[in-house]
Amino acid sequence: MKKYLMIGITLFLTSCVCISGPSFIQRWNQPINDPLALNTPTDDDVLGTFTQSEPVEDTTITPDHLRATDTILPPTPEPVCGGPPIMYILGVGVDTRDPLYLYGLADVIRIARVDFVTPKVTVLTIPRDLWVEFPDIIDKYADTVTHGKLNQAYLYGGSGMGYYDGPGGGPGLLARTIAQNYGLYVDHYAAINMLAFENMINALGGIDIYLDQDWDGRPVDDHTVDLGYFTAGQHHMGGEEALRFARIRKKYSEITRTDNQTLVMCAIKEKVLRPSVVGSIPSLISSVIGTVQTDLTPAQISQLVCLLPKLSNENLYFVRFPDEWLVQGREYDPNLGDTTFVWKISPDSIRQFMIDFSNDAIPADTSSGMSCP
Repeated sequence: MKKYLMIGITLFLTSCVCISGPSFIQRWNQPINDPLALNTPTDDDVLGTFTQSEPVEDTTITPDHLRATDTILPPTPEPVCGGPPIMYILGVGVDTRDPLYLYGLADVIRIARVDFVTPKVTVLTIPRDLWVEFPDIIDKYADTVTHGKLNQAYLYGGSGMGYYDGPGGGPGLLARTIAQNYGLYVDHYAAINMLAFENMINALGGIDIYLDQDWDGRPVDDHTVDLGYFTAGQHHMGGEEALRFARIRKKYSEITRTDNQTLVMCAIKEKVLRPSVVGSIPSLISSVIGTVQTDLTPAQISQLVCLLPKLSNENLYFVRFPDEWLVQGREYDPNLGDTTFVWKISPDSIRQFMIDFSNDAIPADTSSGMSCP
């Protein structure tokens, strides 16, 4: 039945592309929103350029040349689903319901390393309260908007603020900020606000989550939103309920909120792969296209959908920084005119973690990682 799921999504995407536009092929390979246009570093300075100065001996191995001790290495596996070997996608959860994405902070920041060869997806959570330097701010504000919290990069990049006029808007400046501060470059982005998130969950018919403890999201003061109380046990959540659960933090920590958001993502994956959901795929796609910021093309979305049923639970892996790194601190933000809460994490430690993430070298048994249940 999984193949029918992929067929249903692909057909519906195709129909969306063909409704309007110059041609099917052009629309199929055209980014839905403004491309990121983030140039990634090349390895030319490391690998050098090979030039052949003299004939090279033919060393092709034929059966006649083989001895009993000779071995032939197996061919390198090809990427599945027509995708590239590796794709990096910046995922952003925006804390507003603005359909135009003019404003809003990056409430959730994750980067997915999508391996089409293994296949495997590793999702890295980046804390929103890191103190960073902003690149590419327009000249008018370049001397004043220099530093801030990472989640502000999305806000400052939005067209509503007018601080940045480069590619990709809010996601574009956020991606560039991560690249400049920590050396991790992404290929694409996908940002979803609270309204689009609710619509997506509702289009799926809700999600099912088992909670191993009670979660209290009731207000702690007059300034706290009431997110409700979730008892331990099995829950079927609609969009509004799933959003409230994913936002609970005040009585716990950023770590627990991140892990609960991972539970929601796992529940979405499990629901999408149910054969009974095939009939709701058109409404799911309708609820997402046009309400999500992304520079993915319909063709690339089709590749990602194709990859989803090929992932074992172990090969959909979520990682975050070690708990002991999260040391509280404060920095003065001139744009706020006051100090603000930040995580005091060494940038060098973050850069090394990013390198390990890029090399798929984060140990599977790390205390800061988890797979879907």
